Amino acid sequence: MFLIAGNCAIETRDCTMQTAEALKRMCDELHVALYYKSSFDKANRTLASARGIGMDEGLRILQEVKTQFGLPIVTDVHESWQCAPVAEVADVLQIPAFLSRQTDLLQAAARTGRIVNVKKGQFMAPWDMRGAIEKIEQVSPNASQGRIWLTERGSSFGYGRLVVDMTAMVEMRRFGCPIVFDATHSVQQPSTQAGITGGNREMVPHLARAAAAVGIDGLFIETHPEPEKAISDAANQVRLSDMRGLLEQVLRIEQAK
Repeated sequence: MFLIAGNCAIETRDCTMQTAEALKRMCDELHVALYYKSSFDKANRTLASARGIGMDEGLRILQEVKTQFGLPIVTDVHESWQCAPVAEVADVLQIPAFLSRQTDLLQAAARTGRIVNVKKGQFMAPWDMRGAIEKIEQVSPNASQGRIWLTERGSSFGYGRLVVDMTAMVEMRRFGCPIVFDATHSVQQPSTQAGITGGNREMVPHLARAAAAVGIDGLFIETHPEPEKAISDAANQVRLSDMRGLLEQVLRIEQAK
């Protein structure tokens, strides 16, 4: 099982490098493959939320993480034109859940030759992800051979609530793609704090352990040295100092299957 982890949004160079160094050390000790993830733009948030540091500066910082720590990079793309320049740094282009049906974006990401991680929309059934796979395969016929990842991140349950159907990961595995579970976005409580997403990080370990028992190829967890001060998803990110204990629990379940 590999780990995708990092700050939700790139805030400062120092915070990014501190997080990457701690995660690298932890994963080396636990023999876990780590992909460092952070976003240079949070383009689908409300105007009350911080957007982020921007693509040029964000990619410069991510390149520094890649160079200094030897880590592969995961980051979001929101528009088709971003894919080519982002792929010069990122090893995995991530399609946000709200954009998981956007044909031009999916195909532009596929044309870069990078891995494409498609986050299942909160509004989509697991079997609907066949459409995303077909769009990618249309321009990259061999992409399904490990270069398309599918990520479960919860489904809308009324207003301001997400639930996780663990069988969704079993359903999506039938497509033959690596399956990732996003434990931190799955505990979001959308638009519950005056237009800003709330959440409950206390539930992250419970969902992560359950997903490991179901069977996943990758675990996605956003983390921060001081989550309360994070500019994005402050209520959901796992405290960096708690990451090792959580990862050890998940690995014990993974190894016991």
